[in-house]
Amino acid sequence: MRVALFITCLADQFYAEAGVAAVKLLRALGVEVDFPEGQTCCGQPAFNAGYWDEARPLAKRTLEVFEEAEYVVLPSGSCTSMVKNHYPELLPGNREALAMAEKTYELSQFLVRVLGVEKLGEGLKGRKVAYHHGCHALRELGVREEPLLLLQNAGAEVLPWEAGEECCGFGGLFSVKLPEVSLAMADRKLATLPKAEVLTSTDAGCLLHLAGRLGKKGETLRVAPLATLLWEAYAG
Repeated sequence: MRVALFITCLADQFYAEAGVAAVKLLRALGVEVDFPEGQTCCGQPAFNAGYWDEARPLAKRTLEVFEEAEYVVLPSGSCTSMVKNHYPELLPGNREALAMAEKTYELSQFLVRVLGVEKLGEGLKGRKVAYHHGCHALRELGVREEPLLLLQNAGAEVLPWEAGEECCGFGGLFSVKLPEVSLAMADRKLATLPKAEVLTSTDAGCLLHLAGRLGKKGETLRVAPLATLLWEAYAG
């Protein structure tokens, strides 16, 4: 099986470890991994802001770069949703957009639904984990059980979280346009955070937002991408 890794902008700039972990994990599971160097932004910021004409060239570029891939895997729920759900909307009638939507998966979604992997190892045994369900992964991709299954089967204790499925307030451009509301949403979510050793999610944007608020409050809780924890689960 051959996979092309789509690293995404935020992961590339702020959580490169997630990309490295994804590659290591997929290769350890027998998957051949490529990294097309011509990849750029998927176009989501422009699309969400209503600048669809500006988003289309980015989408078309992405389609060209990943045209030959058997599967496209991302350590990001939001960018995966952009490709799967919104490329066909942005480029109606485009066969390449439909084809890429069919073969594109968020990492945990790919592991469970395509590879059929539910247990990676026991490298997280006894670890107390708080999992944030990013809005795009949860509501647009339907990715809820896959991350939890992989974490729990690696020995992690995924702690009950009252606000685990609430929006963190990042929302990409939303956090720039309405920062006061965005920060209030993050603070509300973190006020209910259980006593965990690590906070994780599929989305780098959510983690950046929550980590920033934790830092402002002087909290030292580790914040790590899901891909990083899944590699730790496998590698022990």
